Amino acid sequence: MGLTRRQVLAATAGCAVRAAAQARRGNAPKVRSTPAVCLYSQVLIQIPYDDLGPILRELGLDGCDLTVMKGGHVNPENSAVDMMRSVEAITGVGLDVPVISTAYTTLADPTIRNVLAISGEMGVPLFRAGVWPYTAGVEVEARLGQVQRDIAGLANFARAVNMQMALRNVAGENVGQAVWDTSLLIRPFDAHLVGYDFDTASAVAEGGVGGWHVALQLALPRLKMVTARDFYWSKEGGSWKAVPCPLGEGMVDWTKLFAALARTHFKGPVSIMVDYQPKDQLGAIRRDIDFIRKQIQAAYGGA
Repeated sequence: MGLTRRQVLAATAGCAVRAAAQARRGNAPKVRSTPAVCLYSQVLIQIPYDDLGPILRELGLDGCDLTVMKGGHVNPENSAVDMMRSVEAITGVGLDVPVISTAYTTLADPTIRNVLAISGEMGVPLFRAGVWPYTAGVEVEARLGQVQRDIAGLANFARAVNMQMALRNVAGENVGQAVWDTSLLIRPFDAHLVGYDFDTASAVAEGGVGGWHVALQLALPRLKMVTARDFYWSKEGGSWKAVPCPLGEGMVDWTKLFAALARTHFKGPVSIMVDYQPKDQLGAIRRDIDFIRKQIQAAYGGA
């Protein structure tokens, strides 16, 4: 069961004063020599964005992967007010907002222009797009053509507002679930502008023991961010199911992953998702953060 807002605030009491003392100017992310350890803000959706920054800092994070979607920390329909305030609330305590996570898959959404324009103006460099499912009754090649046109529109607007776009590989019958299809779609686009959010659990679930690493090699030249998730396989009712678990307790080979990231000098955000159901939410978040910190230290050394 997740913690209430009151419980989280009580557990991190006093951190606001310490964080405010370390506040920095500007909203753009710091220049780093190693990846920024961030939390997918939906994990703490019970906390309003006004209170989120001090809590994230107390937990030992570098920044926030801020959800800007219906049911997220920022409702896109209220972005004229909340987009700027939410970023300032987090960067005002010295943290970064290197990425916003959205559900956008097309420029047809009436809120996208306002959300991305404000985010770009605020110095947020990256947005994670939504997911394009394969559509029943539509041939795969035709669907890929539709998605490529959507990506082209999103990319052109992202360029106009000084942002980049990350496409996530989501397991299941989704475009990009194996990375190969996304690779074909985005080859015509500027690698600085359009790239990947590499979801570790989805990559292993779809690619298996070796296939996930091949997919990573394909993604690395365009890698914008990493979504840190882990899982194990469980057989239930005669069928296998991917069960989310704490980082390091599942199928993902984290040592091999971070070795590859370090070799290519990846410095983008690593977003911790905590998609399992821990009894101690704050304890689970701290444990996953510590796990990622140790992986970065081991792979990057004193960089």
